[in-house]
Amino acid sequence: MSLENIKHITLVLSGKGGVGKSSVTTQLALTLSLQGYSVGVLDVDLTGPSIPRFFRIESSKVRQAPGGWVPVPVHEASKESEEQNGNEHIDSTNGQSHGHGALYCMSLGFLLANRGDAVVWRGPKKTAMVRQFLSDVHWGALDYLLIDTPPGTSDEHISLVETLLKQATPAQLSGAVIVTTPQAISISDVKKEINFCRKVGVKVLGVIENMAGFVCPNCSECSNIFSKGGGKVMAQEFDVPFLGSVPLDPMFSRLIEEGKRPFYPEGTVVDGKQMQTKDDLLETGTLVQNYTACSLFPLFDGMVKELVKTING
Repeated sequence: MSLENIKHITLVLSGKGGVGKSSVTTQLALTLSLQGYSVGVLDVDLTGPSIPRFFRIESSKVRQAPGGWVPVPVHEASKESEEQNGNEHIDSTNGQSHGHGALYCMSLGFLLANRGDAVVWRGPKKTAMVRQFLSDVHWGALDYLLIDTPPGTSDEHISLVETLLKQATPAQLSGAVIVTTPQAISISDVKKEINFCRKVGVKVLGVIENMAGFVCPNCSECSNIFSKGGGKVMAQEFDVPFLGSVPLDPMFSRLIEEGKRPFYPEGTVVDGKQMQTKDDLLETGTLVQNYTACSLFPLFDGMVKELVKTING
């Protein structure tokens, strides 16, 4: 079984499209890796697979192996991480390199002949593809498998949860992270996703409020263009943990689209961490190295610590 050596399986869900599930999944995966964990990302958004683009590995292809596929590596584990004992947490908030765990991805995007090809499938074929992803991908030993899902509660979700409940143990299926944006229209749709989790028996690990503000690239002031706080109110209403709010940062988009290391105006501080300025800009490195310079990294580092505590707690 391809899931037998995976310690924790976590779903990233939302009842609404366009809230940034893939962005959140990407940053959760990078942050877990920077904390020393080995991570896999499974993209089951079959009609809009965007995970390959977020990790800047669109040109990669999966390799065939006896009985299935080998996932695409984003990066291998660093020597510093390999020297860590077991799952010991690595504190990466000071921006210094303490090593990182391995990170792998699987997506339908790797199987398409052309990036712009449309996937026009009926429900049964989608269901079969989801089951194949869960049974035929040779992940190996992983600490965390994050599953990026399409919006709603459609065929993919039902097939995904049914297959996981059959193939994974209760200890492996840690639960779901719910992503919303602050607007009332988004929150009303995302509430349905929490109800879906409760109906199918998947624990809600927490709510992340994405797009809660916009970080100005010139002055680093954060403006709440979509309001703020709706996600926290929803979490309190359903009595589930609120993990935090995440603003829009153009520097994160620049990192994903251009592969360039983020920089900020002098004096920018996020969660006590001094952000890198253009004057002390270091040579561009790998995606995971560059992400440590992003203003969103300290926010996700704190959220992931809380998430890991909840999962292990």
